[in-house]
Amino acid sequence: MKRPQVLVVDDEAETVKYVSANLRARGYDVLTAEDGRTALKVFGESVVDLIVLDIMMPGPDGFEVCRAIRRSSDVPVIMLSARGQERDIVRALDLGADDYLTKPFGVEEMLARVRATLRRTTRTKLTPRPPLVAEDLEIDFAARQVTVRGRGVQLTPTEYNLLAHLASNAGRVLSHRVLLQAVWGPEYGSETEYLWAYIRRLRRKIEPDPSQPTYILTQPGIGYSFVSQR
Repeated sequence: MKRPQVLVVDDEAETVKYVSANLRARGYDVLTAEDGRTALKVFGESVVDLIVLDIMMPGPDGFEVCRAIRRSSDVPVIMLSARGQERDIVRALDLGADDYLTKPFGVEEMLARVRATLRRTTRTKLTPRPPLVAEDLEIDFAARQVTVRGRGVQLTPTEYNLLAHLASNAGRVLSHRVLLQAVWGPEYGSETEYLWAYIRRLRRKIEPDPSQPTYILTQPGIGYSFVSQR
């Protein structure tokens, strides 16, 4: 079985050593980069299953690197930062990051986030449901493809998994905790900012008017619901 390959990007040599050593000890192959330019070069030349990416770096910072990667790839990205402010977390998620770790972090927390991210972005397909058609939106669960007015919509694995879970439970109100644990994994439950960012991204991609959503509705203080018939 192929070992997952992780690209670790950080300008702090100790952080690179700490993360890399623990990943290798758990059976991962590891590539490293000390700045944003090197990270993009290594990424362009290698097959990478996951990127662990620091935000504060010389040259292109982590935000810029994540943005550049998302133009051509849906490879999962875990952002690292010594700053844990909500605005930084939301910005990273808005750019397409799959998860966020605040420094300093423990080995077990880091490894759990890596496992969870790889699990949800490489999960085995289950017996597919029939396609769902709602007005101009079509979700082909077998092919994991989404179209709006006949045009394909590019979604990251996490975006697709969130939309598919909402659509599979059309008409039901799903709480924040239920959605987080269903899509991100059982280790999650209180990271509501993840949902805010990803719902906002999905609305921009599938809603006729993201400011007045008709498919993904907010249930204030509770969670979200998907409406397939209007």
